[in-house]
Amino acid sequence: MVTDTIAAVSTSSGEAAISVIRISGPQAFEISARVLHHRHPLNTLSPRTVHLVEARDHDNLTLDQGVAILFHNPASYTGEHTVEFQGHGGLLVTQRVLEAFLKAGARPAEPGEFTQRAFLNGKMDLTQAEAVMDLIHAQSTLAVRAANEQLSGAIGREAEALRSPLIDILAHIEAYIDFPEEDISPDTGAALQSRLDQLLTRTRTLLDSAEQGRILRHGARTVIVGEPNVGKSSLLNCLLGFERAIVSPTAGTTRDTIEEIIQVHGIPLRLVDTAGLREGLDDIERIGIQRTQSELERADLILEVIDASQPASAASRLTLPPASLHRHLLILNKADLTLHPDWQPGPRAIPVSCQNRTGLPELRDAIRSIVLQGGSLSFDHPVAINTRHKSCFERVETHITAALAALQAQAAPEFIALDLREALQALGDVIGHTDIEQILDVIFSSFCIGK
Repeated sequence: MVTDTIAAVSTSSGEAAISVIRISGPQAFEISARVLHHRHPLNTLSPRTVHLVEARDHDNLTLDQGVAILFHNPASYTGEHTVEFQGHGGLLVTQRVLEAFLKAGARPAEPGEFTQRAFLNGKMDLTQAEAVMDLIHAQSTLAVRAANEQLSGAIGREAEALRSPLIDILAHIEAYIDFPEEDISPDTGAALQSRLDQLLTRTRTLLDSAEQGRILRHGARTVIVGEPNVGKSSLLNCLLGFERAIVSPTAGTTRDTIEEIIQVHGIPLRLVDTAGLREGLDDIERIGIQRTQSELERADLILEVIDASQPASAASRLTLPPASLHRHLLILNKADLTLHPDWQPGPRAIPVSCQNRTGLPELRDAIRSIVLQGGSLSFDHPVAINTRHKSCFERVETHITAALAALQAQAAPEFIALDLREALQALGDVIGHTDIEQILDVIFSSFCIGK
């Protein structure tokens, strides 16, 4: 049980119009009343209403004037008594007001502690708590939308849609194991297998969204590669819309990787400009080229840039394994100098002029098509699981598969129940709890055991 009250600045550091200090815990009103002064006692003020107050230190010296909003438990973000003070956004004044709350009895909040308390008090499940941070770190419109879907409980609802039928199946089997004298017949093998197959299919659908979730949260790693002086850094600058990389006719100017994040049709791309592929002339350049090779191995998308004004015989093309061809896009740069007949534009070969900034809309369309894998990866789906969710759902898949195998082998029901319990535990881990009491509730309410 939480007995202490925490306080922290909830706005980012730096000068701003306002700052927000949040106090949460069982003593939030009492502690705030020692700092925030109003003509009426603080705990008598109307909740969820803005009240003009003065913030004073322990010597009764005025620190700031602002507004206070009171939230009574459980109708607050954390589920506890909470006070928010909105004052002027200066660095010093904000720090002094926070120190006044700490001297009045609050302790500094740990990172994420307000959201952690919201989870512990049942205001959100674990996936929603994770979505708070996803929303804060979102770097694209699609990432914002996915985080908001998760914050609304989309993944929790998907997990619950698996848990409920799994609880029913397990309750039926547990009843047969524990109360054979009640003469409760288990589901027939075919019916039970059908129900488990449906759960397995739904689980695998969720697992399929893991790659989508990774791209939404971290961006598709997009490596720009090619020979020196073909326009790799110019392409990076064109896509970014500002001069990020140095552009020079001198070969070997880019010696290390440069990373930036952009949006293409709402999809986050983590652009990586690399050193030109050639035989390094010195140790530093050779290291840069080695890093280029390393980036290629972990790239989600490869943008190979060539000087398309020159014949194909003059270009040293990238050699990729067949498995990587689906994530490769050829950039026919210097199209303003007229494409050489050796190069033919197509869905995977886009003419671009970084000099005149032409061909960029077509390039963005092609990038979107590749990242979305021709439409097989749908960002319209409301669920995009993260790495932790993936691990949990993989356990669900493993144990349901094992339960099906035990069923087909006509194993004892105890073995089937064991795997289903493990699957249920994994689902509980997704949202942050596993309530075994629910199984008992189903047994006694559905089968009237013991009446």
